[in-house]
Amino acid sequence: MGILKLIDWTDDTKNTIVHKIDLEKSNDTINKGSKLTVREGQAAVFCHKGKMADVFLPGFYTLSTDNVPVLTKLMSWKYGFERPFKSDIYFVNTRQFTDQKWGTMNPIIVRDADYGAVRIRAFGTYAFRVTDPYVFLTEITGTMSTFFTQDITDWLKSIVVTRISDVIGECKIPVLDMASNLVEMGDMVRTQLGPTFEKIGLELTAFNFVNFSLPEALEKALDESTSLGILGKNMNVYMQKAQADALINASKNPGTGGVMNAGMGAGMGLGMGAAMGNMFAGMANNMGGGANANAGAGGSTCPKCGAHVRAGAKFCPECGAKIGSETCPKCGATVRAGAKFCPECGTKLGGMSCPKCGATVKAGAKFCPECGEKL
Repeated sequence: MGILKLIDWTDDTKNTIVHKIDLEKSNDTINKGSKLTVREGQAAVFCHKGKMADVFLPGFYTLSTDNVPVLTKLMSWKYGFERPFKSDIYFVNTRQFTDQKWGTMNPIIVRDADYGAVRIRAFGTYAFRVTDPYVFLTEITGTMSTFFTQDITDWLKSIVVTRISDVIGECKIPVLDMASNLVEMGDMVRTQLGPTFEKIGLELTAFNFVNFSLPEALEKALDESTSLGILGKNMNVYMQKAQADALINASKNPGTGGVMNAGMGAGMGLGMGAAMGNMFAGMANNMGGGANANAGAGGSTCPKCGAHVRAGAKFCPECGAKIGSETCPKCGATVRAGAKFCPECGTKLGGMSCPKCGATVKAGAKFCPECGEKL
């Protein structure tokens, strides 16, 4: 039998809450004057025959009758702490145990104003610590020699999930707004669980919601609703893009029929076949008219610059000359468009000869194209 002169515990784990120094197994005794070291983040509790006695907070102690009054009473020391004795000593870890995971094994059914009854799952983390070692040992661990976080987290998780169901059901926060209220909901759960943890000597130091999970069918419906909302706000942009794509595709197909088919296809794709079809039909007609005009049908030639002018135009689009009449280059008489000779002097119209070199010059020209003679 030896005398335990220094009593302490160095924690080299991350999940030990309670560690027992069993003097029965080590066959050691505690003597008057034995030293006790309790480090920061620890508490030491003496226990005699299964009854919790004196509690020591962080510090360095020399054991005597004065600092073990409860133990003195339990052992019925009439003349104080004189003889060696054996006692169970429990070191309790009072630091925070963080990153404890929680999650709803089964979905929680909530009544939502927008979507009716919705099944949601929630996930997150929490942290706790021992605030009253005496109560914790009395209510939870008993005489267990070692107590780890996993020995209590399953039970704590069941309490947490039960309270979460109440909070989610009572908070009346819409499903779509829960993601923006995670902090507030976490504070609500922490507040409601505070008294429950306090009864067993614990403190819930943090509680966090990490994520909410909706049913797959509802998530798909929300995605489709979001897409339709974006499409509705930008319908004009999408229509313009569809028209442009159709025109590009039509330009690769020969003839007006390709343009018509592309236009109708784009219109039907947007659910606006009639409107789009009319638009592309008009476009096709314009393109057909342009092709006929380029061939010379339904138009005329500017008498001044010779540019092509569409039928019915009153002025030349190139030089601005008035269309429908022209002036005789010799006598200045007004001559109708298309006349070959001046009705006043008989001069041949549609062209003239350079007085210097004799080259043919178009009507209205100011200089000869061959010698540069001013006309």
